[in-house]
Amino acid sequence: MQNRPVTCLIAATLLEAEPFLNIFDMKELEKQPFNIYEGRNFLLGITGIGKANAAIGTAYCCTRYQPACILNAGAAGAVDENRIVGSVYQVEKTIEPDRPHLMSNASFIQTPDILHGFSNAILATQDKPIIDVETFNELAAVTDLVDMEGASVLQAAKKFQKKCFLFKFVSDTPLHAGKGLIIENIKEHVVSFCEFVADSVIPSIKE
Repeated sequence: MQNRPVTCLIAATLLEAEPFLNIFDMKELEKQPFNIYEGRNFLLGITGIGKANAAIGTAYCCTRYQPACILNAGAAGAVDENRIVGSVYQVEKTIEPDRPHLMSNASFIQTPDILHGFSNAILATQDKPIIDVETFNELAAVTDLVDMEGASVLQAAKKFQKKCFLFKFVSDTPLHAGKGLIIENIKEHVVSFCEFVADSVIPSIKE
């Protein structure tokens, strides 16, 4: 690419990222080791699911393309059944329940960069997907949302001294546990989420 991109969008799957391809008129740059797209001074990297993929993919984009900031955008489960599927939250803190400190045994905590004017939530990131009500209830004491990538994107971005913002939309709640509705919910709400990110979040990052 000729110009240093302002923002690099990081998503786990094509399903979560595909609307951005149309919104920003993106063209494919690479297929390996990650699918990378370019458009309107933006990059989009699709890392794959899980903490290792997210960290490696983010680090790859940081070193190869030197973006000004990282924006992780995608779906997350909500631990509270009263949260509305499709609702959007900015992540104000990440925790990793499956990554305790060796000395204190407390979950690893990080703080992303924050934009004003958005609804905030705490995000728990872990490699094991949550499919049962019991686990949702256990995490409800420490978090609002759960995913499998956010904290790893944040850690990698900070290693490269990049600003990093995390925005998630609710794909499921304890009411959906075990019912196999997550993909259908993502399909139903992902376009409006990506439009929200493009229209409201990205302009705020530029200000």
